[in-house]
Amino acid sequence: MNRALAEVALFGAVVLLCLLTVGLARRLRAEPSPDGGYAVGRERRLSLSDAKAAAIRWTTTTNHREIGLLYIAFGTVAAIWGGIDAMMIRTHLLTPAADIWTEQTYNELFTMHGLTMLIFFVTPVFFGIGNYFLPLLIGADDMAFPRLNAIGFWLLPPSLLLARLGIVAEVTGAVLAVVVPADRLALLSAFQEPAIGWTMYPPLSLAPNPQTNFLLLGLHLSGIATTIGAINFITTVIYERDESIGWANLDIFSWNMLITSAIILFAFPLLGTALLMLLFDRNFGTTFFAVEGGGPILWQHLLWFWGHPEVYIIFLPATGLMSLILPKFVGRKLFGFKFIVYSTIAIGVLSFAVWAHHMFVTGVDPRIRASFMATSIAIAVPSAIKVFNWITTMWNGDVRLAAPTILCVGSIGLFIVGGVTGIFLAVIPVDIIYHGTYYVVGHFHLILMGIIPLMMFAASYYWYPMLTGRMYDRRLAIFQSVLLVIGSTVTFMTLMALGFLELPRRYATYPAEFSALQIVATVGAFLIGISVLMWLYNMLWSYFRGTPIETADPWELKATEQFTPEWQWFEDRLERERGVPPSEPDEVRPSYVPAQEDRPLSLYGRIKPVARRAGNDAGTGALGGFIGTVLMTGVLLVAVVLGAFDLEAFATLATFVGLPANLGLGYGLFLIGGMTVWPLLFLSLGEYLPGELTLITGLWYATVIASGFALAFHTDQTGLELVTYLLFVLLAHWIYGLGLAGTIAYLGGRQRRPSTGENE
Repeated sequence: MNRALAEVALFGAVVLLCLLTVGLARRLRAEPSPDGGYAVGRERRLSLSDAKAAAIRWTTTTNHREIGLLYIAFGTVAAIWGGIDAMMIRTHLLTPAADIWTEQTYNELFTMHGLTMLIFFVTPVFFGIGNYFLPLLIGADDMAFPRLNAIGFWLLPPSLLLARLGIVAEVTGAVLAVVVPADRLALLSAFQEPAIGWTMYPPLSLAPNPQTNFLLLGLHLSGIATTIGAINFITTVIYERDESIGWANLDIFSWNMLITSAIILFAFPLLGTALLMLLFDRNFGTTFFAVEGGGPILWQHLLWFWGHPEVYIIFLPATGLMSLILPKFVGRKLFGFKFIVYSTIAIGVLSFAVWAHHMFVTGVDPRIRASFMATSIAIAVPSAIKVFNWITTMWNGDVRLAAPTILCVGSIGLFIVGGVTGIFLAVIPVDIIYHGTYYVVGHFHLILMGIIPLMMFAASYYWYPMLTGRMYDRRLAIFQSVLLVIGSTVTFMTLMALGFLELPRRYATYPAEFSALQIVATVGAFLIGISVLMWLYNMLWSYFRGTPIETADPWELKATEQFTPEWQWFEDRLERERGVPPSEPDEVRPSYVPAQEDRPLSLYGRIKPVARRAGNDAGTGALGGFIGTVLMTGVLLVAVVLGAFDLEAFATLATFVGLPANLGLGYGLFLIGGMTVWPLLFLSLGEYLPGELTLITGLWYATVIASGFALAFHTDQTGLELVTYLLFVLLAHWIYGLGLAGTIAYLGGRQRRPSTGENE
């Protein structure tokens, strides 16, 4: 299978689905009617002149909010591209042998996944969030250098194109090969995606591949763009903030962007210099990193002197978002504001003193290694300060069930695990054992995936009403958030387990005994991918079809005195453009007062109503599951008569729990599962599934669980018989879902709570 064509096809499929979603949503878009209501009507078609005007506007704008949106859109595209690389890597690792992609393809995917996500996804998205909201938070009219701001962004698209020119050339060559002789496409075939690893260690990065030169140029150009953006942020925070905002009351996100930008000023110029030195080695005969010259170890020193501060360049904005968003959904102001600021500054300074812990296995002098071990352990202290302050912020707070809340709490949990495992890796003897294993991959991704993208999603939900004037689908957002946290936990905790078993990382093949854990990790990765697609759908669909907001305080921030400047700007805008008057809460309480002033119930008083409710729900669900399973059995019997389903599959089910292969025992287990596991899952998740009616949620739920049944009970059917089997499985589960949900609804079981401002 051609990797480039497969990757471009997957990327094209995602883009096409996005366009279809936008197209359908536009056709059904609710537009304001003359009487002030919202009537469903078709939007007029865009003309060529409209498209031209929009193109000119977006390519020449210097407005900080529009440039922020461009950054976010670019970073999202890069994330999808790099995410497809990751999905292809995990698909490859489903089998121990390299029988899905080749070893060369695996190395290409590994190289470009890391560089795309680190350089072209995370930093641009955070720069986009900073561009849009930082001037609003500090009361500035715009960024300090609007034109330079635009230049900083428009350097990024060509840098990404240069970095990934290999796959563009490969796909172009494959398409042209249909009509053009192969000998005329030799130039295109010479460009191959680099397979040198994202760290680009010499001598691999000195291998003769023209695309490596373009990759280095693209990375260098992106570094220039990032440095330009950092200079702009620093100047804006220092000189453009409102007179009423001093260093003591500067918001926590602006503090984090300021310190992040300062790290960039010291780190990225060094990376640019190292990239030029590597380019000279490749093309002009210098020997900076050749064995006979400075040596490959010199590249490692230069790379990691940039690389470890880079970890905090992409980590600190996420902690700033956490510190900004979490208090809004727990009804309390951020605990220990000054200490979080001090910890951020400490991280910024210490980030330049830990780079050599990536090189403990290179033979560095033991005394030098010991000093880096000490600083690597020390940098965990300011990170721990943040975690304790976040937890204390939630303590005794009015925690609301919302997508940002789930993402914040999930981020804290994943970051704790990722951070603690990082302390172990800072200890020289432990690092020597686990440095080359999946333990490092799990630790690294528990932080990179565990807090950074999760806080991006949290910010997108938190500020979505301000960005679009509409509200997203809250139930889908909660479901997506839970799925993302579960997927991240399953994937990277499994990689940690593989690391404990000392499975080497960066290999395209592995011993067969690790296959089961690799499959689990891949399943978790696909859960992450599905959740990202859910988020993307929610953002696009809700932009056109979301409920128009009627207040500038959708999160009831005024009630806890946390109505921050960007929301005040939004309130003024709504009043000016749509005539929406400012709202006032019925009750205002200081955000540092505990939410519950009455004496709390005893432990028994808290448990009793929950136990009663759980017992009622479990009984109702068991009856519904019994009825649904019996109805489902009737459909399966029809399938048996038609030869599409083999009853022996039930006998095999009994062997999974150590029982003999008996049809009666297997069906008994099937019936028990239908009365316990699946009803309880439905009662837990049904509230967040799409659809307004209980029966519709039952159909959705049954459709999802049908896939597991189809895999578990498949008995080598092929062709038309397989199609018939799948149709009957789906039909049987629909009948089960209707029986389950219908019984629960009839008996008055758990009902979906109404959508309010307090719950999502």
